[in-house]
Amino acid sequence: MAGKKPVVELQSAFAQDDPAAFIANKWDQYNMQRGGKIEEWLELRNYVFATDTSSTSNASLPWKNSTTLPKLCQIRDNLYSNYLSALFPNDSWLRWVGFSHEDSVRNKAQAIQSYMSSKARESHFRTEMGKILYDYIDYGNCFATVDFESTYKEMPDGTRIASYVGPRLYRISPLDIVFNPLASSFEDTFKIVRSVKSVGELKRIADENPEESYWLDALERREKLTRLAGGYSYEDFNKSVGYEVDGFGNLKEYYESEYVEILTFYGDFHDPSTGELKTNKKITIVDRAMTVKEEDIPNWFGTAPIWHVGWRFRPDNLWAMGPLDNLVGMQYRIDHLENLKADAMDLTVHPPLKIIGEVEEFEWGPNAHILIDEGGSDVQELGQNLNGIITANNEIQLLEDRMEAYAGAPREAMGIRTPGEKTAFEVQSLQNAAGRIFQEKINTFEIELLEPALNGMLEVARRNMDAADVIRVTDEDLGIDTFLTVTKEDITANGKLRPIGARHFAKQSQDLQNVIGVFNSPIGQMVAPHTSGKTMAKFVEDALGLSGWKMFRPNVAVAEQADTQSLMNQASEDVQTQASTPAEGSIG
Repeated sequence: MAGKKPVVELQSAFAQDDPAAFIANKWDQYNMQRGGKIEEWLELRNYVFATDTSSTSNASLPWKNSTTLPKLCQIRDNLYSNYLSALFPNDSWLRWVGFSHEDSVRNKAQAIQSYMSSKARESHFRTEMGKILYDYIDYGNCFATVDFESTYKEMPDGTRIASYVGPRLYRISPLDIVFNPLASSFEDTFKIVRSVKSVGELKRIADENPEESYWLDALERREKLTRLAGGYSYEDFNKSVGYEVDGFGNLKEYYESEYVEILTFYGDFHDPSTGELKTNKKITIVDRAMTVKEEDIPNWFGTAPIWHVGWRFRPDNLWAMGPLDNLVGMQYRIDHLENLKADAMDLTVHPPLKIIGEVEEFEWGPNAHILIDEGGSDVQELGQNLNGIITANNEIQLLEDRMEAYAGAPREAMGIRTPGEKTAFEVQSLQNAAGRIFQEKINTFEIELLEPALNGMLEVARRNMDAADVIRVTDEDLGIDTFLTVTKEDITANGKLRPIGARHFAKQSQDLQNVIGVFNSPIGQMVAPHTSGKTMAKFVEDALGLSGWKMFRPNVAVAEQADTQSLMNQASEDVQTQASTPAEGSIG
């Protein structure tokens, strides 16, 4: 039995400082409160990635078959591919909007757009945004943050070559962040972000960045506590320091691992030791016991550089629902019917036998011999009715169609068509109306998360950029690539970046159909003399995403036709010359 001395010694050694205790308690409090929601997310994940029903809640059903129809997974993939295609339909998905004439001049807008487009490509922005979109679909909540990264590769001769220098987008897993869900807005509440790094990673960070040498102090303290932990039993730790670290279990097991848990607090903090209210702070703690850094949130926005968007917001709760959340029950029903139908089919093909009287043992199969007595013995198949199987098939199809509609997936057949033939214009109108849920959800994502994240990347670049950067720029008029040297002053302006992919994606399709409808009507003949062919060519190029082909250029067809005609004339002249010239050796 452990005595009091180990308890006192451990409590003293693992005592938390005030910010660490506050932040650790807040994390535990809000993480436990959402425990039911985490269980729902786990059940949904099991259905999405299931290969049979053994890993889902359908495992409790008594059916012999265990097939799962991956409808939830198909809807997820459908939403993801369409969301991503809508956000990034082409390379011109980003625009700079200046708030004054000086901030909107061509050179300034080109420098900012080109710099951010280049950094988005180099930092694999689209790939990271794809991970965030999966959170948007799977959890109904997604979070993003940004940071400035400077990575170099050291050559054998000691020179350093930049691998990547610039802003980078990062995904925050919904499982690794807590906040007050009852706050009026996500911006107004504190946030605590959890991350886990290895001891080696923290040593590398401290070695490469002298300003982050505080990690070495934290690791030194951890080494002392690790040595101390080796001298005590699990019971001593449970008695004295009675808390667990997520994913590690007992505190002793945590200190014996090679990983370090980091909790980062953003927001306003009340210091209980001094009674002081500290606003707009970023506080980093390790091991739920030690504060390693406390600083003002280092951006120009005055808020934490973390952005959140939800798929279906709840009243008075910042944790939103996802498109798949209320479809889990329907997936359960589909798997239930599929396996019920499969069992019924098995019974139809291999029905049970009714044996009457005394019958000798036999093996049921083709050409089987069954010996029965004369006294009324018999063997009969118990026939099955196939109507139930047909009904189950129809109900499964109905459920799958409903799930598509409820998730807002963009399907061609979702529009309601009235009787009679439809023109292409009318069909397009129906499809636009049918996809309004999809368009609203992707517009919300673009406005609430993608746009502030891009402007956060631009802000962190302005704040940390200390040298000129050379980027590739494509001249839209000439269609040639040039190189532009960008400095901190070039990307400093009063305005904002606007991603227009999703909004432009829907509008361009509708605009193209409208233009086709107008010019196929009598109105087209009236407005034709007043229509610019060059502007129309630019519109078609933008609407169809053909800018990379350089298909439309001012009067290019005239020049090509003249060139073709010149070649034809030259060829005709050559033929006539050959025809009028006598063959060599012939007698005139």
